[in-house]
Amino acid sequence: MKRQRALGSLSLIVATLIWGSTFVLMKDTVESIPTFYLLAIRFTSAAVLLAAFGFKSLKKLNLKYIINGVILGVLLLAAYVFQTFGLKVSTPGKNAFLTTVYCIIVPFLYWAISGRRPDRYNISAAILCLAGIGLLSLERDLSVNYGDCLTLVGGFFFACHIVALAKATDECAVLPVTMLQFLTAGLVSFVCGMIFEKFPEQIPNSALLSLAYLTVFATAGSLLLQSIGQKYTHPSTAAVLLTLESVFGAAISIALGRDQPSLRLFSGFVIIFLAVLISETKPGFSRLGRASVKIK
Repeated sequence: MKRQRALGSLSLIVATLIWGSTFVLMKDTVESIPTFYLLAIRFTSAAVLLAAFGFKSLKKLNLKYIINGVILGVLLLAAYVFQTFGLKVSTPGKNAFLTTVYCIIVPFLYWAISGRRPDRYNISAAILCLAGIGLLSLERDLSVNYGDCLTLVGGFFFACHIVALAKATDECAVLPVTMLQFLTAGLVSFVCGMIFEKFPEQIPNSALLSLAYLTVFATAGSLLLQSIGQKYTHPSTAAVLLTLESVFGAAISIALGRDQPSLRLFSGFVIIFLAVLISETKPGFSRLGRASVKIK
């Protein structure tokens, strides 16, 4: 059991490291390829890739797999669409951190589904998270950037996806249900692209290389790792581990000069991360605080 939990945690951490490297990449790629077509190519190619490696697992497909795969695919696509459109207006580091609002939302979604009410730590974390989001998002005139709002909506759908994925991996094998969610997300993206966007006449080589990385590593590889990780990890623990994506994303964005370091920016990051810690460690966080006081 301990070995499985360790495998689950490691899988999620590796996935977040890869995702953290994609915020700057997505920011550049979406300027050459419209959002829906970018996601369509990314998810459909990932579905084909997984099907090629796990062809025998397709024999397990039944109605339960199809229902779970379609639900996961729609939620995943909604999350990425809002996040990607938000990234067009926001900066990569800011987009990465605002996405982590899903960690605070997950306990409240469980309340709606299971009837288990959030405790005082969840509520405190939610208030802190709002304060941190305010520092990151509110302009000097207290207006909120349009891209920030889209990113927060994307964070909500990521929370829905985490909850749904926990249920799906309890009922279904990881590989086929992951492939089905990719296929669903890809097909819906193609339809939306044909309705709302124009397919690019020319795609630069740099965008093609980025698309290959996004497909193989950030989609097929990382989302498969997430599915494996959540199979052996409690959803609340998975949520806090997945927030490392924002830490890696912000660090890489600042290192590459896409985000300018500032006291306000770091204050927002620290407050949101503190909210995540309180939400997930709960009594352990308060014990840690009391211990530090005694040491002093």
